[in-house]
Amino acid sequence: MKNYTITVNGNVYDVTVEEGASTGAAPVAKKAAPVAKAAAPAPAATGAQGSVKINAPMQGKIVSVKASAGQAVKKGDVILVLEAMKMENEVVAPQDGTVASINVSDGDKVEAGAVVATLN
Repeated sequence: MKNYTITVNGNVYDVTVEEGASTGAAPVAKKAAPVAKAAAPAPAATGAQGSVKINAPMQGKIVSVKASAGQAVKKGDVILVLEAMKMENEVVAPQDGTVASINVSDGDKVEAGAVVATLN
């Protein structure tokens, strides 16, 4: 038997895998029990948090931040670019407003749903 720690969609699981018989049977995974996830350090925000949160649509890496705190943006303006599965995805402002905070930097890795910026 082998024990593994696996992360799926941000959830951490301890998994025990039994070795297959000599007949070439595939390994069978036993039921995984969720493991308490260690709290990740929150990135430093650049300013006060705004009332409108902009979340990462998927897990990925921040390629570039296009807006800065205090900048006025219109609905659809690009706030940052997120790379996921070798595709660059623009994260845009959901409404007109002023950027209150940018919570990520170039090169940061983010989970799906993480707050990457806020607007007022």
